[in-house]
Amino acid sequence: MPLTPGFYLLLCLAGLAAGFVDAVAGGGGMITVPALLWAGLPPQIALGTNKLQSSCGTLLAVSRYARAGLIDWKQMRLIVPVTFAAAAAGTWVVTLVSNDFLRKLVPWLLLIIAVYALISPRLGLQQSAARLAFPLFAWVAGSVLGFYDGFFGPGTGSFWTMALIVLLGMELTRATAFTKVVNLASNLASLLIFLIADCVRYDVALAMIVGQLVGARLGSGMVLKHGAPFVRIIFLGVVFALTAKLLWDSL
Repeated sequence: MPLTPGFYLLLCLAGLAAGFVDAVAGGGGMITVPALLWAGLPPQIALGTNKLQSSCGTLLAVSRYARAGLIDWKQMRLIVPVTFAAAAAGTWVVTLVSNDFLRKLVPWLLLIIAVYALISPRLGLQQSAARLAFPLFAWVAGSVLGFYDGFFGPGTGSFWTMALIVLLGMELTRATAFTKVVNLASNLASLLIFLIADCVRYDVALAMIVGQLVGARLGSGMVLKHGAPFVRIIFLGVVFALTAKLLWDSL
């Protein structure tokens, strides 16, 4: 179905907003997926197209965080392949079974995260002692969150960020950078499955990619400039907004 220039412009703006939010705290999908469905794309095409455009924005954010020295690439040698494989499996499984249970469960999990972060004002503002050895964290978090991102997705960035802070004692800015790397891995894995299934609308993705790249650059720049206090504000806002949207959708 051909789209008017006005639709492409609005989708570009949606990509810009999502790119900014994703680079800071994750959750850009709550902007882009409804926009794609509003444009008239079937659900499978909307999800596949969303993975393509969001991967581009995430890649730019990762490159900026890497240049700023916020990513320990040695840690990525195990967790990225685990996350990639688990996400590919999750995307494949979602074509076979219903995700209605997760649709009802996830908003309450996100609400717990938001409340916990809200009542812990120092959470993630400075590095603390790890509670879990990194190899074990890589296998458990990579498998569970990678599969979840491929299978359902909403809130994945928030789950990663909280896990990194609570279980590895990571500071919020570094946790944000780390989250972008593993998000990129799961996005690319899901995208591969969607490409094989021919579920990507390339003209729409291109319009959104333009906005994504601008938004990702602005968002990652704000993180590098303002650090953890800024990320905390956006993180809480995104988690509460995503929780409210998912609860509304489940009614």
